[in-house]
Amino acid sequence: MRTMKDPAPSRLEYRMKRLMLRPSMRPFRRYGMPVIALATLAGLWALDEGRRESALAFVAELRNEIGERPEFIVRMMIVEGASPELAASIRESLSIEFPVSPFSLRLDELREKVEALDAVARASLQVRSRGVLIVAVDERVPVAVWRSDGGLQLLDKTGYRVATVPSRVSRRDLPLVAGLGADAAIPEALLLYDVARPVRDRLRGFIRVGERRWDVVLDRGQTIRLPETQAVTAFKRVIELDVAQDLLERDISVVDFRNSQRPVLRLGQTAIGTLNDG
Repeated sequence: MRTMKDPAPSRLEYRMKRLMLRPSMRPFRRYGMPVIALATLAGLWALDEGRRESALAFVAELRNEIGERPEFIVRMMIVEGASPELAASIRESLSIEFPVSPFSLRLDELREKVEALDAVARASLQVRSRGVLIVAVDERVPVAVWRSDGGLQLLDKTGYRVATVPSRVSRRDLPLVAGLGADAAIPEALLLYDVARPVRDRLRGFIRVGERRWDVVLDRGQTIRLPETQAVTAFKRVIELDVAQDLLERDISVVDFRNSQRPVLRLGQTAIGTLNDG
């Protein structure tokens, strides 16, 4: 006798049908399965090399036709967020000849060129309507002048180099720092500069000593030596003594606060001569 085939589904078929009937699978049945089917057909179609080359040629021709239409041509560039000097440097760096097709502009490469400029922290490029290329930048703001072996450098608040200046006179509005490692300690130097407000008219600059501490240099040959730690607190004590007792108006060449528990004063030559004469 011929055995009849069991009409009941197999265990695997039963589980698959139960799975597909779940409410959570409805989006997959509605969108996922058609997408997979289309992707499979597209993959099979793309296996033919001739078809691929024909499709690529069509896309390239279409891009050229769109890019050459007058309404899509890029005719000018606007630089936002930059000073006139930096904007001029950006235009020179990019060297774009207008008009130009938008498909000829490699925006990522152009952005990297802009961000390679020392004065630029970040940049973004975008082609907008009416054929305008917008270059938006975050410009680094100089906060100090650093005297180094490479000359006078403008630094931002993080110690990053912004530009070179020919002389100190050109940026008298900014504090002067010097010494190896001064660029890495700009945040602390700015705090000291704020504390120095009462004697700022006498301030000559801050010298980084041994890449670990600061000397504050005033006119008349006065130097304030600060400790490696809590330098701002020590400098505040010196300023308080000056306000209360005119400490820095006296004939003192060095105020040594490296040991805040035992500060040392070094007299100037005139004061030493007076003591010797006495």
